[in-house]
Amino acid sequence: MSKSEVVFGLHSVQALLKSAPQRVLELYCLQGRGDQRLQKILKLAETQGVSVQSMGRTKLDVLADGENHQGIAALCRPGQVHDEGFLFQRLAELNHPPLLLVLDGVTDPHNLGACMRTAEAAGVDVVIAPKDKSAGLSPVARKVACGAAEVLPFVPVTNLARTLKKLQESGIWLVGAAGEASASVYQSDLKGPIALIMGAEGEGLRRLTRETCDFLVNIPMAGTVSSLNVSVATGVCLFEAVRQRAL
Repeated sequence: MSKSEVVFGLHSVQALLKSAPQRVLELYCLQGRGDQRLQKILKLAETQGVSVQSMGRTKLDVLADGENHQGIAALCRPGQVHDEGFLFQRLAELNHPPLLLVLDGVTDPHNLGACMRTAEAAGVDVVIAPKDKSAGLSPVARKVACGAAEVLPFVPVTNLARTLKKLQESGIWLVGAAGEASASVYQSDLKGPIALIMGAEGEGLRRLTRETCDFLVNIPMAGTVSSLNVSVATGVCLFEAVRQRAL
């Protein structure tokens, strides 16, 4: 069991069957459930030659560690672990200005999953995060990502400051989101090769990360709330970049 992963949730399992069916060892379906959404996934599994077993709710709940599995879970081989070498190889292969998302110490797997989902929808090329003191791509993060974690590369790095410096040297602008920034995200140029850097829940960007950024941007706040959830703020900033790039 230690050499396998559990992926659960309708979107996540469907994305896994589409992108990497060879990883699936077993597919478990909730006994007695036969709605249309689930049938679509079971049909896809059959097409890909993946065997399906019925499982009672209690066992499926245990497999999903008590999370909302939506009646489907897959036991699978671990996916490819990406590293810094992969990151720079990926950048060299792109034929458009890179759009990267860097999460500087996001620790909640629900927030990581939501950021991955938003990033994939915005056309981000790679998501980067430090290996230590950060959420990884756990089953919960994958479920919240709604399939994005199966198709969008996630690169955990040992030394984030060093990786950011190397990104700068390769011509990528580092844009940090910070409440104290003097320029708003709407006034800033996000059209070129950029890495948008979002800070951790509560603490924001770490000092060294902030100092490494080429410039900082804020999200103008009109109400009494002083900050947004990191996944919401990520969506605001990424889709402003998308808007600018489409002009």
